[in-house]
Amino acid sequence: MQKLIAFKGLSQHDEAISEKYRSSACGPVTAAAILQHHEGLEVGVDQLYRLLGSTPIGLFTWRLLRNFNKIGGKRYELKKTKSIEDVKAELLAGRPLAMKFDRYFTFHWFSKPRYSYHWVPLIGFRQEADDLILYIHDNGQKNRPSKMRTVSYMENRKVLTFVKIMPKDRQ
Repeated sequence: MQKLIAFKGLSQHDEAISEKYRSSACGPVTAAAILQHHEGLEVGVDQLYRLLGSTPIGLFTWRLLRNFNKIGGKRYELKKTKSIEDVKAELLAGRPLAMKFDRYFTFHWFSKPRYSYHWVPLIGFRQEADDLILYIHDNGQKNRPSKMRTVSYMENRKVLTFVKIMPKDRQ
């Protein structure tokens, strides 16, 4: 089984984002890209950075969940999930998720995930016999835009957190 959502990624190093926010803007950029996917309009990442309560070390999951209502109001429902079946159901329904790699606050300090601490939009999956391959946008780097990548669920599962960002009128 496979699902890939048509999705336009954003770069956390875009010149439109304040230079002081860029190194820790992956969470707001992920939320902005998902909102852009659902709403079809651009969202100011600097403002989102402040509204979501991002910090120089990043955006904590609890802050994303608590503060998203400042921008989403009653139009969206956010839910944290660890269930890969929930994740696949969201993707099959055409809804990208916010996915966080976090080896620090999950207490897996010595693991070697794709990223140590990084939010990305999760836009698809491919089921294989012994693994689930996840399609993500990496939120760019200093000299290149965001690009789609694949990561192994099995190799990263201990450090992953998923947040469903569901428009209430399209659930």
